[in-house]
Amino acid sequence: MTTQTPLIKRAIVMHLIREGYFDVAATLVADINSRHETPKATASSVATWENDFGRSATKLASLRDQFSGMYHILAEMRINHNLTPAIEWAQKNSALLETRGSNLEFDLCRLQYVALLVSPAAGPNAAVAYARQTFPRFGTRFAAQTNALLGALAYTSDIGSSPYASLVSPVLTDSETFDTAASAFTSEFCACMNLSSASPLSTAVSAGYIALPTLLKLNEIQRKHGTSWTTAQELPVEVPLPAAYQFHSVFVCPVSKEQSTDSNPPMMLPCAHVIAKESMENLNKVHGGKIKCPYCPMECYTRDAQEVFL
Repeated sequence: MTTQTPLIKRAIVMHLIREGYFDVAATLVADINSRHETPKATASSVATWENDFGRSATKLASLRDQFSGMYHILAEMRINHNLTPAIEWAQKNSALLETRGSNLEFDLCRLQYVALLVSPAAGPNAAVAYARQTFPRFGTRFAAQTNALLGALAYTSDIGSSPYASLVSPVLTDSETFDTAASAFTSEFCACMNLSSASPLSTAVSAGYIALPTLLKLNEIQRKHGTSWTTAQELPVEVPLPAAYQFHSVFVCPVSKEQSTDSNPPMMLPCAHVIAKESMENLNKVHGGKIKCPYCPMECYTRDAQEVFL
C-alpha cells in the first residue's frame, strides 16, 4: 500500500464497502490511518481521504450501516420474494426519489399489488385493501396505471387472457422478476447516495479486461517495429467498449482534430462555437491578442471564452 495514493486507497475501501466486505474495509482503513501514508499525494487527495476515511470511524460506520441495510433489503427481495422492506425504504425516501423523477416506489407497489392479486393465499380482497391504502399516495402522476391495475380485478378468474394480462405479466414466483426489481432498487439506492450503481473500481477493472487484447496487440506491434507512443492522454488505436462502459461525452476539436483532455478542455467562444483550449491559444498567438472564430466572422479575446464541462 505504500505506493498507492490516497484516492486509490479510497477507491479500494469504497469497493470493499459496496461489495459487503465491511470487516476487510475497516481493517484496511485502520491500517492506513495507523501508518498515515500519503506518498506523492496532492493536498486535495489527502483532504479527500481525511474527509471520508480519516482517523474517526464515523464516516466508515455510516457507509457500512447504509450498505448493510441495502444488502438486507436485496436479500429479502431475491431470496424471500419479500418487497415490504424495499417499499418501506422507498416511502421513507419518497421526496428524494420524486425529485429524481424515479418510478421506483410505484413500481414496487405495483409488484406488491400484483403479488396479492394472483396469490391463492391472498386474492382480490387483499389486493383491493392494499390498493386503497397505497394507490392514493401516487395522486395523478400514475392515475392511468392505477386505474388499469384496478380494472384487472374484473378478470381475476382468467387474468392471463384478459385485456390486462400485460399489466400483471410478471410471474412473481420467477426469480428473474425479483432480480430485475433488485437491480432497479440498487441503482436508485446508490443514486440517492450520489454514487453509481456499480463500483467504479470494478467498472475500471472490467473495462481494462475488455481492452487488454487490443493493448497487448498494440504493444507487440510497437515492440516488433521499435516504436513507442508518447501521447499520454490518447491511445493510437480505438478501444471499443460496450455502451455500459461509456459514461462521458467526448469532444473532438474541429480545428486540431484532437480529443479534449483535462489540460486541453473545450472552450466556448462568445459566438457559441467551441474549440479546444490549445487551438484557441494558437489562434491568439497568430492574431496577436484577439482571436477570430474559425467558423464565423466574430472576433473576441481569450478571456471572453468559457470552459465547457462534458
